[in-house]
Order: sequence, then structure tokens, then C-alpha cells
Amino acid sequence: MSQPAPRVAFFTDSFHEVNGVALTSRQLEAFARRRGYPFFSAHTGPETRVWTEDTITRCELALGRMTLPLESDLHFDMNFLRQRSFVARAISEFKPDIVHITGPSHLGLLGLIAARARKLPLAASWHTNIHEYGGRRLESLLRFLPRAWSRAAGRGAENAALAATLAFYRFARVTLAPNPELIRLIETRAHRPCFLMRRGVDTELYSPERRQRADPVFTLGYIGRTSTEKNVQFLVEVERALRDAGILDYRVFVAGHGSLIDWLRENLQQHDIIGVLRGEELARAYANLDLFVFPSETDTYGNVVQEAMASGVPCVVTDQGGPAHIVTHGENGLVAPVGPRFCEAVVELARDPERRRRMGRAARATALKASWDSVFDEVYQAYARALSPLQ
Repeated sequence: MSQPAPRVAFFTDSFHEVNGVALTSRQLEAFARRRGYPFFSAHTGPETRVWTEDTITRCELALGRMTLPLESDLHFDMNFLRQRSFVARAISEFKPDIVHITGPSHLGLLGLIAARARKLPLAASWHTNIHEYGGRRLESLLRFLPRAWSRAAGRGAENAALAATLAFYRFARVTLAPNPELIRLIETRAHRPCFLMRRGVDTELYSPERRQRADPVFTLGYIGRTSTEKNVQFLVEVERALRDAGILDYRVFVAGHGSLIDWLRENLQQHDIIGVLRGEELARAYANLDLFVFPSETDTYGNVVQEAMASGVPCVVTDQGGPAHIVTHGENGLVAPVGPRFCEAVVELARDPERRRRMGRAARATALKASWDSVFDEVYQAYARALSPLQ
């Protein structure tokens, strides 16, 4: 007889927000609900409360007044220890076998404290390259300095943040990461076994059948956070390359939120820039693109790339980070380093609609293989490893 599923207490950086961590967290909770697994889901919410539905226990923690803004919808609660006893009582009632945290946020720290207090094994998943984000943002803040100085400061901050993050992940018995590069980094530098935690995609929601646009205007798009670490400024270089190549019947579509949304409006010449989209409206936006362009070098996976592929849209991505492991160069998109070669890849596909259609069909076929259930079956295998007796 197979062993019953472990009782998992999951502490996530974000849940209700619009980002990859939140999406993955919601899908993990939904997976546990479908399977009837006991699951404790802790995250930030509008008020502090605990309630149970089916096999899911929700623990939402309201932010206090002392918060450090990280994004427009993400904050670090500086006074998170005030909620320690509340979380401890909820955990005691749930009686977990294992604690899973998604990073060094205030929720992650509360999860770490709960695990150590009850001497429970800890699993930690790596979702965001915090060190790279910090380095890019500091470099941007110091752009008034000579380039060599601001870059050196950014690299220094990045290295320090990486060392601190790896030290945090050493508390875990097992770790999970979304791409092979991060697995090697964690196993080499944090000295912890690391399992692949990919991402799934809803291929019913994101589908080529949602395409409604029939005009001939070549439409390339970016969907996601519009901030420095996503390298969205490079979209201006992409547009310049199109114009230099004589491709003038185009539009640049951008959907999302972030500090550079107004900058993009001011610096792109032919654009359609809107805010955050959700559900079917978002799915239609993907399907109406001719090409998805993702210039980020810091993403650990790239959920938006996979959503575009499910929508039958080929992608051009950088050769750094997770998206390079999703897109197969020449088959369902193109992979190129940021710079002239990236721009050339966009121009190349802009000129070849038949190749785009062929790549779009291949992209859809690739996405159809990425189910959330298969992703989380592997996560529960990692939990079993963490719960096995130490060698």
C-alpha cells in the first residue's frame, strides 16, 4: 500500500499578486485540493485569519505598517515577528510533516522559524534571482555615476546578495529550482540536493483559438513586469532595428505594470501599452501577437514565455536564464544574446510570416507537454526525499 501524502505547510512570497511565484503557488494549492492532499497555504492577504476548505487550510497574514516596498504589489513586512505566535498556533493545529518555503521573504522567514521550532524538515524552492534583481536596480539608481563605477557597485551588490541567499537556502534539507543552471549553482554553492521544479501552463486558457486579430500589422509583444531587471528598455533597440530594416508596418504591444511603463510610452514610437491583464483577456492578448519578445536575462523560468507558446506564438528570448531552456532555437523560437543578434532574430522572423506560423505550431506542441500535475508530482517526490531518514 502506498504511503499517504505528507501534510505540507507552504509559505509563499506571493499568492494573490500577478507574477510567476504567485501563479505557481496558486497552482500548487489547487493541485493539493484536486488530489485531496492535506495542505497548509500561508501567504499575505487582506486580513490575518485562518480557515479550512476541504483539505486546504488557508493562513493569510495582513501586512503591518512597517513595510519595505519591493514592487508595486510586493512588500517585505519589517515587523513580521509579531505574527510568529499566530502562525505557531495555526501550525500546531495543522500538524505538518514538512515545511516548504519559496524564498527569504518575511513569509519564508516565518516558515523557517516554524520548521525549526517543531524540528520539521524544510524544503525551499528558488523562484527569483534576487541577487540579480538587486544588482540591476542598484546599477540603475547609480546611473548618474561613470558607467564603470555603477556597474562595479551593481556587481558587488549582486555577489553579496547571492552569498546571503545561498546561506539562507542551506537551512533546507532539499531544494527545488526551475532550470539546470540554478540546480548546479545550489548544489555546488549551498551543498544541498536540488530537484527540478518546472512550471506548467493552462493550455485550455492559452490557445491559438483565442486569436481575434486579422489585420496585417506585424505585432510583437512583451507581457510581464516592466522593471529594470526585466531589461524592457531593450524593446526600444528592437524597435529601432525594425525601422532600420525598413519594417514600418508594426506595433509593439506591452501589458503589465512596473516602474518603466511610462518610460516605454515615451520612448517607443509605435506602441499599444496597457496595464495588467488577467484571464481570457490576457489569453486573447497573447494569441493576437505575431511574435513574443522577452529580453530579460534574470528570469529563472519565464512563465510568460510558456503562456505565449501555448497560444501558438513563437518567442525570441535571451541566452541567459530559464527561458533559454524552454525555447528550442530554430524550432519554436529563437535564442540569442542581448544586443545586435537579438535584434537580428526579431527582424528575421518579422520578415518571414510562414516561418513564424511553423514555429507557432511547434510552440503550441511543446506547451501541450507541460502539465501542472506532472510538475507537482515531482515536487512531492522531493518532499519524500526530505522526509526520508538522513544518510
